[in-house]
Amino acid sequence: MLFASPRHFMLLSVAAAVATIVLKTWAWRLTGSVGLLSDAMESGVNLVAALGAFWALTLAAKPADRSHHYGHFKAEYFSSGLESVLIVAAALAIIYAAIGRLQEPQPLEQVGLGLAISLLATALNGLVAWVLLKAANRFHSITLRADAHHLLTDVWTSAGVVLGIGLVKLTGLTILDPLIAIGVALNIIVTGWKLFHETASGLLDRSLPDEEQRQLEQLLASHETEQIRFHALRTRVAGSRRFVSFHVLVPGHWSVQQGHDLCELLEQEIATALTRTHVLTHLEPIEDPTSWDDQNFRWEQG
Repeated sequence: MLFASPRHFMLLSVAAAVATIVLKTWAWRLTGSVGLLSDAMESGVNLVAALGAFWALTLAAKPADRSHHYGHFKAEYFSSGLESVLIVAAALAIIYAAIGRLQEPQPLEQVGLGLAISLLATALNGLVAWVLLKAANRFHSITLRADAHHLLTDVWTSAGVVLGIGLVKLTGLTILDPLIAIGVALNIIVTGWKLFHETASGLLDRSLPDEEQRQLEQLLASHETEQIRFHALRTRVAGSRRFVSFHVLVPGHWSVQQGHDLCELLEQEIATALTRTHVLTHLEPIEDPTSWDDQNFRWEQG
């Protein structure tokens, strides 16, 4: 079925990147604007990032195997890490081109047609970003979300370039064009840094977001009684998957079946409340003092 997986949406992003590269390069060739050149270069980054994301999503979709018991979900972070590096590289190239234009300002040509073409490419990016954001929420994919936010940044960047070139046309100050390009590059660097930070956080087994963590803790609290307790709660996120583990303390005289039924109930409720979540429980007798030795395991240091 069409668009049945995140990879299908990344192909849409690849197609959009190719189209915007053609349009923005055309606009740059018409006007000679280094601002539009910087915009076209960022679209080139979008294409490479989209291809890398498609590869990462393909790898992440592979089932667990003998060498990867927890699956390949972290592969999504490879694409976001690559994208962050490419973003910064493109920004530095833009600054280099803009400095050259500052030293030798040049008049812009066919500004009206060039801006119209650039606006068409910007509208296309905005539409694709909206589609990817909806898909990211549907599939809980950090790769789709990162690509969508990158495209949205491209939209605002393009809007700034168009506005700046319009000011050049109105004022005749050609120096505004390279200055705007440098501003665009700095904005791109900020985006790259944020994406790199998010990638590093994911690779370091970041825990669930605070809101989901509270939801999980409230769910467990609703099952607590004098005979049932929980501790050693740990969570982590790996790409589109969540992993949750905790200890379940019950009376030692319970049968194995009773303990199993409770754990099964908890696992199902958590998986329903937090989709794409793998839950691991560990059953312990509540009367045994050693069962409480690891109650702070979640915050263990060293």
